[in-house]
Amino acid sequence: MSGILQSSLGLLKSRLSRRIISSVFLSIVVIEGIIFVPSYFRRQQEKLKDLEQVSTEVLFTVKNNLMAGMAPEDILATAQSRIKPDSVILGAALYRVNGELVDAFGEVPAGPTTALPTQAGWHRLHNRGDRYDVAWPSANFQDQFVFVVRLNATGVKHEMGQYALAIGGLVIIISAFVTLVTVVVLERILIVPILHLRDDLLIAGEAVSQEQSPNFYTTMTQRHDELGEVAQAFNAMFQRIRQEIQERKQAEIALRTEQEKSERLLLNILPAPIAQQLKKEPGVIASRFEEATILFADIVDFTGLSYQVSAHQLVCLLNDIFSEFDGIVASYGLEKIKTIGDAYMVAGGLPYPCADHAAAVMALAIAMQQALSRFRRPDGQPFHSRIGINTGPVVAGVIGLKKFSYDLWGDTVNVASRMESQGVIDRIQVSATTYQLLQHQYPFENRGVIEIKGRGQMQTYLY
Repeated sequence: MSGILQSSLGLLKSRLSRRIISSVFLSIVVIEGIIFVPSYFRRQQEKLKDLEQVSTEVLFTVKNNLMAGMAPEDILATAQSRIKPDSVILGAALYRVNGELVDAFGEVPAGPTTALPTQAGWHRLHNRGDRYDVAWPSANFQDQFVFVVRLNATGVKHEMGQYALAIGGLVIIISAFVTLVTVVVLERILIVPILHLRDDLLIAGEAVSQEQSPNFYTTMTQRHDELGEVAQAFNAMFQRIRQEIQERKQAEIALRTEQEKSERLLLNILPAPIAQQLKKEPGVIASRFEEATILFADIVDFTGLSYQVSAHQLVCLLNDIFSEFDGIVASYGLEKIKTIGDAYMVAGGLPYPCADHAAAVMALAIAMQQALSRFRRPDGQPFHSRIGINTGPVVAGVIGLKKFSYDLWGDTVNVASRMESQGVIDRIQVSATTYQLLQHQYPFENRGVIEIKGRGQMQTYLY
């Protein structure tokens, strides 16, 4: 019994349980009230009827005196003398049928306010319930008088109070018992399964994205009712959502992997800021840089190797050399622009402007020569290079819709290319503009004035 009470009290923590219990309890109270309230008034009428019978003795006395021809004013005196001291009769009054008071004793009850039919009487229980007036009709008194007796209803009032308490207690006991039984039944059939379903929903919220499926309370027991159908639908929905989330996660991982590959590929083609700008605003991208340093490097007679080695060996060898160059370029914070056959193009001062772009490019050129000296041709001979550098304004941008690349335009680029093509093997040739920026840092050799294709006579320097 104590276990049932503890379980029932535990269910009160559930809002649904409290609402069901309250509704059941109030419903039973109302139903029992509808049943017991009429019985209360019926019992009260029976008690008042028994009380009314006490006044018949006085009634007969008054009636006999009137029939004996006694004067109306003396009738009640004889009747009063017959009343015992402990009688419930507190007073009486004799009225004419028109409401005129003839005689009275004790507590005087009120008479009729209007003329009454000869056969009609009336009863009146006072508001406080401790006085009860009974009026006997005029038919009992030669159709001349109405006799009213006031009775002490305190005993009836007290007895009915005890009866009401008994009924109320019985209603509460029955309601509490039925409610307790209802709660126990609901606990087994409805409330506990609903609470388990609630717990499963909380577990599902945390486990829907996990690899391993949890064990739900609702799937551990087989129910063949509506709650069982709800549990099956919940489990099917969870498995479907979980599968969709897993598939979506796998798709997101695959998409993220592809995005990272595309991002790396794009960054291999374009500088990072240009790639970001292109992703946000597709179209033509162009910027002007007032001062940048351009480097062209060419491997001397590399094309001649195509007659000595296979195409695969040729490409692999060039790839090894240019990969080495790529690492050096990245270490100096410069920007590789492109390769053209066995020529290699680098820019300093873009896309991020910097003050020491000429010095960085010059240091790169020296490092590239050192790196190339570590490679050997198939016949064991070293590789030779020509490097040209020029400084000046350039225009940089991306054009086209397919196979686009970051490229440079302007006279500065053309002069840098001529510095390389008309340079000296294993030397670095720089223009006068670059020389002006680096003359205090490197011991350049004045090559003098040479003829530059498309530009005429130009002063150049060698390192």
